[in-house]
Amino acid sequence: MAIKIEMLRCFSIVAQTGTLAEAAQRLGRTQSAVSMTLKQLEDHLGNRLFESDRKNRLTRLGEQVFELAQTELRQFDETVRAIETSAKAPQGVIRIVSVPSVASLVFPVIVKEFTRRHPGIDIELRDTDSQQVVDALTGGYADIGIASPKHVLNGVKAQPLLSDPFGLICSVDHPLAKQVEEPTMGQVLAAGFVRNDLCLSIGSEQFQTASAQAKLSARNTLSLISMIRSGNWVTILPQTVARIAPSDLVFRPLADLQDHRHVSLLLREKTPFFAQAQDMCEVILDTDWSLIGTR
Repeated sequence: MAIKIEMLRCFSIVAQTGTLAEAAQRLGRTQSAVSMTLKQLEDHLGNRLFESDRKNRLTRLGEQVFELAQTELRQFDETVRAIETSAKAPQGVIRIVSVPSVASLVFPVIVKEFTRRHPGIDIELRDTDSQQVVDALTGGYADIGIASPKHVLNGVKAQPLLSDPFGLICSVDHPLAKQVEEPTMGQVLAAGFVRNDLCLSIGSEQFQTASAQAKLSARNTLSLISMIRSGNWVTILPQTVARIAPSDLVFRPLADLQDHRHVSLLLREKTPFFAQAQDMCEVILDTDWSLIGTR
């Protein structure tokens, strides 16, 4: 028996809900049908996926299968969505994935210009972190990416887009915003520092060693900004983020941190609508970044 995608979906939903009844409701199937599907999967694997018949606790194998199944289901659903989008847009569709800080600035500008040139082309926009931008490109779920890849990507053309200095982001009323001299890393790390994922791009060993001791981290940009606005915390982010941050936040360079975030424009070479994607890249490269998002 081959493992089918719907078997993985059934197992994943049972694992998420912890009950056959709720899973069956979400799947639009009977409990007995869901139970039979799980038994077929376990029989094929030769091991149990749940600790008991209550289905509220995974075995070690179940945890591994759940993680792999989630990845496969995301890829499958993205593929189906891409196929359906292409079918609905016979003149072409351009799928762009970008890190949020750049997406917020560039999407409104490039879409306006590109739709003027190509009114019949559909555009699909998504923002996520750099690793997921890379995954979308290499997996064929995106045509253009804007991110900071760590390595050369096979089948993906990369061009430098912008270099963005890291610095302090804090509220306008924070003492570090008001002091005359530029803040130091030590002052920032001692002032209620909140670590974020972009900090991983900073090459300074001194910073990485010191920031690893931070008691607080935030992965969600909205949550991070909300905390900084309260005036009780500070963080370090690329300067571009300050352009999309609320006006009650300020950016300040650090006296002892010279690191930059390097953002690249990525084009998948085997995209279905390559000529249109290439033209979109030209629109992005022609954009005057110094004027976008300024206030």
